[in-house]
Formats: sequence, C-alpha cells, structure tokens
Amino acid sequence: MNDVSPFAQAVHDVVAAIPDGDVMTYAEVAAEAGHPGAARGVGAVMRASEGLPWWRVVNSSLRISTDPPERQADLLRSEGWDIDPTTNRLQT
Repeated sequence: MNDVSPFAQAVHDVVAAIPDGDVMTYAEVAAEAGHPGAARGVGAVMRASEGLPWWRVVNSSLRISTDPPERQADLLRSEGWDIDPTTNRLQT
C-alpha cells in the first residue's frame, strides 16, 4: 500500500490476517489495529482498499452490513458459515 496512514496500514494488516472461516467485527479490527472506537474508520479503510478479505468483517451483531448482502453471504457460506436469510446474521 502506498502513501497510507498508519491507521489504514494497521487495519489492512489485521484484516489480511483473518484466517479462512473466521470473522471479526469492525470494532474488533479497530481494537486489534490499536484504535479502539474507530470501527467506522475500519469501514472507510476497507472501502478504499483492494485485495482484502473484506467479507470476513461483519457488524457487531454478526450481521452482514454490505448492500446488497448476497456476495458477502456467498463468500462466507463458502468458508462454512450458516447465515439466516431473513436477518443476514451469522449463525454461531
């Protein structure tokens, strides 16, 4: 990543390290990146980044927050997640 802020680089590093089949919330990514409370900032970084496993980041209710949700749901299902089709919530 060229000319990115330390926060954006930290978010990128955390999201890139989420293993197949795991998820993190935006808040967890922010905290792991050293910036607790910056969940919205995580979303902004992810929208501006390419090549990240973005589908592995969900909201604090474990719901898919992309619009439309189908692509993220399909990618998560391919990694073994069950998703409630009514609420778009991951089943744990």
